[in-house]
Amino acid sequence: MSSPALAQWLERLSSFSPQEIELGLDRVSAVYRRMGSPRAAVVLTVGGTNGKGSTVGYLLSLLTCAGYRAGAYTSPHLHVYNERVRINDRLATDDELVTAFERVEAARNDTPLTYFEYGTLAALAVFEANGVDVSILEVGLGGRLDAVNVIDADAAIVTNVSLDHCDWLGNTIPEIAYEKAGIYRGGRPAVYGDRHQDAPATLLSHADKVGAELILAGRDYDWNDRDQGWSWQGRSTRLDHLPKPALAGEFQLSNAAGALALLEAAGLDRALDGSTAGKALRSLDVPARMQRVPGDREWIFDVAHNPAAALALAETLKASRGEALETVAIIGMLDDKDIDSVVLHLRPAVDAWIAITPDSPRAVPAAELARRVSNLSDKPCLIAESAQAAVDYASTMAPEGGRILVTGSFFTVGPVQRALGLYSRSA
Repeated sequence: MSSPALAQWLERLSSFSPQEIELGLDRVSAVYRRMGSPRAAVVLTVGGTNGKGSTVGYLLSLLTCAGYRAGAYTSPHLHVYNERVRINDRLATDDELVTAFERVEAARNDTPLTYFEYGTLAALAVFEANGVDVSILEVGLGGRLDAVNVIDADAAIVTNVSLDHCDWLGNTIPEIAYEKAGIYRGGRPAVYGDRHQDAPATLLSHADKVGAELILAGRDYDWNDRDQGWSWQGRSTRLDHLPKPALAGEFQLSNAAGALALLEAAGLDRALDGSTAGKALRSLDVPARMQRVPGDREWIFDVAHNPAAALALAETLKASRGEALETVAIIGMLDDKDIDSVVLHLRPAVDAWIAITPDSPRAVPAAELARRVSNLSDKPCLIAESAQAAVDYASTMAPEGGRILVTGSFFTVGPVQRALGLYSRSA
């Protein structure tokens, strides 16, 4: 639980703006300047549709193992707000966050800020107070108008581009790619991390227009998957005999490779030592990214919430244990997501479904979600009134030796983990 002081601040933040999302940099830029423009010596910004959280995790682990003092800002959180702000291997404390919120408020005057904008500025204040060498900022939505873009990144990566947040970013890949490329800066490294999809023309043209130093996966850096490990080749550095990342899924090599390319481009060479990189890859733990909890019935937690992420999840499920294994899925989704495509991608890997209402004002009610899931999958979908009820249903439905998948949203995975008693404040 948060301290009373932090809980009061978070409740107050929720009341500052009637909208959770309000894109634009004018307001946040004004407050940022009045705060004295806090920033680390090196700023790395991470955007893209999928893989942002994992890429931030790799960057933080690599920098920490290399002896840098690094801070990471991510969103949303699974259990407590403190998860959004990390300094090396610890969460920001309640007192640190309260002090940062007070600093933002002192500079805000009458300028309205959203919850996310306020939190972004507070994270920057925490990083400055801790004297971090490197700050890693995860884009919340899009890039061009996202609050983290108030800072000119020294190096930035767009992990990949697919359809998501279409109500805000556009209905086509070119439109979305343009928004995400907004984090690139002139004369500074701009990584694009997907070698399976040609970089969208709008991303390339924007990088060229601003004069960014474009670095493309498959052209300027690459990697090779091997039976016992993998290798990575950058522009001037080669790493062989790397251990596979601790995070499951073939796509994690792409995320790890992009993180290494970003660090090389930013000149953070200590993190590119082979033994350091190996230690960082082995020790990484990013909750709810193909997170597995073994037992008589294996639990798998993954926050996939868009079609591309659901497809990657389905492929990983198939490759990791085979389609013959009985799988029960607990799913809960928000109303701005492409529910139909997510369900259709997961359908071959799931034998039975349980729908719950995520812990969010934008949640799709469990009864409505269950109807859609059942129609799309041609399989039954129970309705659970709570996370605990979903856990009870799934534990009965999944046979011994089977597995239970929990997916669809951070706001689904978090409550189920707490119902199972898996949450630790120190995680």
